[in-house]
This record gives sequence, C-alpha cells and structure tokens, in this order.
Amino acid sequence: MKQSMILLHGLFGGLSNWHGVVQNFESRYDIHIPPLPIYDQHNQDNLDYLVNYLENYIQQHHLEKLILIGNSLGGHVAILYTHRHPEMVDKLILTGSSGLYENNSLGSFPKRGNYNYIRERVAYTFYDPATATDELVDEVFKTTTNAAKCMRIVRMAKSAQRNYVGPILPEIPTNTLLIWGEEDKISPPDVAHEFLQFLPNASLVMLPKCGHAPMMELPELFNESLERFLLESQG
Repeated sequence: MKQSMILLHGLFGGLSNWHGVVQNFESRYDIHIPPLPIYDQHNQDNLDYLVNYLENYIQQHHLEKLILIGNSLGGHVAILYTHRHPEMVDKLILTGSSGLYENNSLGSFPKRGNYNYIRERVAYTFYDPATATDELVDEVFKTTTNAAKCMRIVRMAKSAQRNYVGPILPEIPTNTLLIWGEEDKISPPDVAHEFLQFLPNASLVMLPKCGHAPMMELPELFNESLERFLLESQG
C-alpha cells in the first residue's frame, strides 16, 4: 500500500504548481492535491477554516502516516495541522512557508486591474522572471479582477500575518525538511533559518538561483532534495 503524500498550494497557487512533484513521485506514493477553499464565504478565522478543511479531507479519504508538503500559505496550513495532529504526520516538508514572516504587498496587489503590474508581481515570486509564464499570469489576473475573490484573498493574507507560529514550532516533533530558495524575496532565507532554529527535528536545503516556489522553478533539484529526505528518514 502506497504512503499518502498531500501537497498544499499557496495563496495564488493551484494544482498545477505541483506538476513536477506529481510526475516524479506518483508511481510510488498516493498523491493528493486538495484545492484549498481560499475563496469560500464563511464566518471562521480564515486560516482555521483551511486547517479544518484539511482535517475533514484527511478524514474523508481515510489517510494516515502522511507526508505533508506545503508551499507558502500551504506550508502555514501544514504547520498548524501537524501541531494539532502530530500522530497523523510522518514527515513534514515546508518550502517558502508563511507563519513567521512574509514580505508581500497583498493589500494593494489584488486591487490592481493592470495586466503588466500583475505580471511584475507574479515574476517577483521567482528568481527567473521567465518562470512567470503567460498562462500563470493570466490565471492570477483573472482571480484579481474578481472583486469577491480579491476581498477574500486580502482577508486570508491578513489572517496568515496575524497567525505567528513561532511559539508552537518547538512543540512539533515531526521529522521536517525545509526546502528554500536562496533568492526568495517573499519569505527570505533568514525565515528558513528561523524555522530551522525553532523546529526540534528539522533540516534545511537552500537552492541557489531560486525564489519563493522551488517546486516550480527548480523542480529537479526540489525532487532530488525531497527524494533524499524520504530515503534517509525511512522508518
């Protein structure tokens, strides 16, 4: 029976962000990419809503002994879930995770209807601006032109900024891998080292010439780091 691997995308992310990981690991792992309900209307704290969604998803699919991988906001959700349910998570992988510090301009970003501005902001996510393909920019632009989605994006971002995970990280015993871009301008390298300091059982891999989404920008190096971690931490 294949071990379950859950991939959690970021605020503007989607299922396609994990294409390289899926291609590399789908033959050996039971991979799940739940679409986080960022745009849902609800009365809960936004981040709690996402964690509750993940809890329900895992229960409904009868998953256990999880490999939980999260990018940016998805990493934040993964941290909170693992803190609540350490017995459910076998391994935790964080890449560009929020929870300690994020440098973003989401307060103004979603309000802009200028396509070139959106392209600049998407390119800011990566070390190599060419990674911001027309398809990716179009997807984000479409989202930012929807007033209701914009409002919920801003609220979600503010919820994440309020939710500082520093105090709970020492309480997470899970074997953890941090994969970080050396040129991450949104969650800078200092943030990765702070996670490493707070988490009791963590290791860090820094990827050169890489920004906020290593699994998209350097998928081969990301997969190599993940592969090595999974092999070394077996059992």
